[in-house]
Amino acid sequence: MLGVVVAVWLSERRWVARGGQKGTIIDIAVPAVIFGLIGGRLYHVITDWQTYFGSRAIKEPYQALFIWEGGLGIWGAIALGGVGVWWAVRKRGISMSAVADTVAPGIAFAQAIGRWGNWFNQELYGGPTTLPWGLEIDVDHGGEPGVLYHPTFLYESLWDVALGFLLILAGKRFALRHGRLFALYVAGYTLGRFWIEGLRIDPVGGVDHAVTFLSLRLNQWTSIVLFVGALVYLWLTRNKDTEERVVPLDPAVDPAHESGQADPGSSDAPAAVAAEPVEPVEPAEPAEPSDTDADDDAATKEKNPR
Repeated sequence: MLGVVVAVWLSERRWVARGGQKGTIIDIAVPAVIFGLIGGRLYHVITDWQTYFGSRAIKEPYQALFIWEGGLGIWGAIALGGVGVWWAVRKRGISMSAVADTVAPGIAFAQAIGRWGNWFNQELYGGPTTLPWGLEIDVDHGGEPGVLYHPTFLYESLWDVALGFLLILAGKRFALRHGRLFALYVAGYTLGRFWIEGLRIDPVGGVDHAVTFLSLRLNQWTSIVLFVGALVYLWLTRNKDTEERVVPLDPAVDPAHESGQADPGSSDAPAAVAAEPVEPVEPAEPAEPSDTDADDDAATKEKNPR
């Protein structure tokens, strides 16, 4: 939740700086977080199904709903969270790619913060190490007394922080638009996740072991597929320069008000709403006819007696 707050705060500032309306990212974050939590949990349960189902299950099936006991897959969170974002931006009539590029650095920072939950849960650890920053793991979580393990969650957290700053600099330096900055985030994150995942020895996809295919863990294969997909997207959109909509078609629509009516005088109200009401102008009294007008009328009657 702390990561979400940081991501929304940063993304809101970036969106306004890009010319978008204030409050848009905050509104979009609501469905994105709800969908993201559901997606993250679904990915965890699907990939670690043997923990909850089957003859070797160590937990009851209903405990798959106990999100507070840990278990959120970032792949599912991003995928289903993206559906929530798509629904929200489609409703407002703004560009999905513009929003994706805006929130990319914030997502990286949010992941960096969220990874520290793995420290509390004693998960995402690597093989034994003699390095001074080695991590102690309880026997109940697969560790051995007196043995230190690679804190892979820490490695990923530091990688994500570096990636977040890199995305901000790259966005300013190269003006990456049309989803290219988000694609760079995907490529950068999966690159780091691949080698960090290779250090891990904690079980993923199984009860006492990790599911592997051709000597690679499940998350490593996911990283490869997404990394290649991000590179392909960057190549295909390299010359795309059409306009992206950051303001709704109707500028009077306030994203913080479903009715489209902003509060008069508020900072996010359109100019026509926020302006002070103009006093009505009283109709002028009819002017008294002058001598000149009388002479003109007489001349007109002489020319046109009828």
